[in-house]
Amino acid sequence: MEKPAKVWDKTGQWAEAIDLVKSIVVKTELVEMTKWGAPIFTVGGKNVAGIGGFKEHFAIWFWNGVFLKDEAGKLVNANEGVTKGLRQLRYKNMEEIRSDEKLIYDYLVEAIENEKAGLSIKPEKKQTIIPELIQKALDSDSELKIAFEKFTPFKQREFIEYVDSAKREETKVQRLEKISLMIRDGIGLNDKYRK
Repeated sequence: MEKPAKVWDKTGQWAEAIDLVKSIVVKTELVEMTKWGAPIFTVGGKNVAGIGGFKEHFAIWFWNGVFLKDEAGKLVNANEGVTKGLRQLRYKNMEEIRSDEKLIYDYLVEAIENEKAGLSIKPEKKQTIIPELIQKALDSDSELKIAFEKFTPFKQREFIEYVDSAKREETKVQRLEKISLMIRDGIGLNDKYRK
């Protein structure tokens, strides 16, 4: 028996909005998928837009919405200072969505064109800063250093954060001793949770 598709409608009040936006999307070349429990619309396998209902509003988000012209001035950054490319259209009721049907279609078409043109914000590479305590341990033990460098930057940062987040120096030293064994054995800090 096929499971019903998930719908991101936190309060159950947005079924009509979801249907309306999907009826606009089918007029484009976007392909619907479900990711993170939400309807996501893609072109060439790339995320272009998504929809979801929340307690206070219904949202249509555009992954690279920062590149949309937004002449209507309706796009918002859901998480100012954190979100770089994603922008949202937010609606409080069905009347607002119905009155913006053409605008929604136009934004979807422009978002598709932008995706095909390769417009996107590339994630910034995080600089790994190694605290003095860990750096001293790596400098004094070449085997440990070689083993540490075999880990991805993400896993290196997990080790660093684990040691550095301790408040007391004594705890930092204990944590460093613990992770040193893991590093030598090629075991990431959170590997046991990733299986």
